[in-house]
Amino acid sequence: MRVVNDDHATGTGEPADRGGMPSATPAAVLSSSTALPVTIADIWEAYKLLKPLLHHTPLTPSRTLREMTGAEVYLKAENMQRSGSFKVRGASFKLSRLSEKDYQRGVIAASAGNHAQGVAIAAAQHKIPCTIVMPETAPLAKVMATQGYGAEVVLHGFTYDDAYQRCLELREQTGATFIHAFDDPDIIAGQGTLGLEMLSDLPDADAILVPIGGGGLIAGIAIAARALRPNITIIGVQAAGAPSCRSSLDAGKPLELPAITTVADGIAVKRPGELTFSVIQRLVDDVVLVDDEAIISAVLFLMERCKMLVEGAGAAGVAALLSGTVRLPGKKVLVPLTGGNIDINLVGRFIEHGLAAAGRYFVIHTRLEDRPGELMRFLGIIADMRINVIDVRHQRISSHLPIMQREETLTLETRDRAQCEQLLERLRAAGYVVEEAQSLD
Repeated sequence: MRVVNDDHATGTGEPADRGGMPSATPAAVLSSSTALPVTIADIWEAYKLLKPLLHHTPLTPSRTLREMTGAEVYLKAENMQRSGSFKVRGASFKLSRLSEKDYQRGVIAASAGNHAQGVAIAAAQHKIPCTIVMPETAPLAKVMATQGYGAEVVLHGFTYDDAYQRCLELREQTGATFIHAFDDPDIIAGQGTLGLEMLSDLPDADAILVPIGGGGLIAGIAIAARALRPNITIIGVQAAGAPSCRSSLDAGKPLELPAITTVADGIAVKRPGELTFSVIQRLVDDVVLVDDEAIISAVLFLMERCKMLVEGAGAAGVAALLSGTVRLPGKKVLVPLTGGNIDINLVGRFIEHGLAAAGRYFVIHTRLEDRPGELMRFLGIIADMRINVIDVRHQRISSHLPIMQREETLTLETRDRAQCEQLLERLRAAGYVVEEAQSLD
């Protein structure tokens, strides 16, 4: 758990030629330029190029999050960016730096989805051929959107890393220019423009929470933030099922995890980049982990309370706050919602899972005598409590069931967990043997 109570330095001036953005101190620029793969000057260059091409997305304070966490939370709606993700920043800047010869060969990239769309958009702007290798598990919405931008999509493997290896093979065969998803100075510089935007809108921010996959976004933001506001707290957030950066920091070097599993496909990366890891090691204060339950809860919270559709990876920062993994009482906290490209089918599953976790869906098992009216009497108790029955499933044939009995599985729509417990008490008091449905462990 990360708790911050220290006071931070104030922001610096805002020269007119940078559109009101805070300027970096010379010392910070010098430090970055002599030690890091990307400088604040590189990020400014990317910002100037990208400004007419992309959206300056809204930064909105959340009163609900303030009441729930004690922090002044500002949500950066990068889910409203072109392509629905910050990834178009790095991709657009990278492609702008290619030569005419590179354009003729075309470009190729590996992506779980958001980088794919960013590269496809940039390639379409330059009218160059584009191939994207995506894992077979990539959300359908991301696959279709990438194809819609004009790219050829190749599906391979189950993770980003599987797609990456196939991408390298195709690059050798075709000679296309490879556009890395995160471990590239131009990609890092492009992503860093998000940090400039956030600090232009909130120059006195105390902390930033940034989701981490391969590390391109947090590396760029960290370089920009350390130059503009040296004492700001920077915390990375990873899915507990894909903790490649946290594990690498613990080991002191980049490690590749043998396997990963998380609902947050956008940050499901087995190994951080070499360049990005070196920046994270030096400039990031901490990297924390949030489990899938916290991520799902954050997605649903943003949907229900903030009216924002955000994918799992994009909600990681909010998950860290809501779960109490990070506590920043009284501080001004920037939280980028890094993407909104979530498959609608997955949204439905998130909603059902979240409602069940909150006690608003309730599944019970019972055995009834197989005779007329028995189910009606059982349902009468449920009806008396004004509980809606969504589904009833019958099972008569089983070697584990006594003859003349049947098993019933009911899915109910309840108010909250307290009502679920009250229902169980009422049914058991009436003589029924009833249990809540359990998952298989």
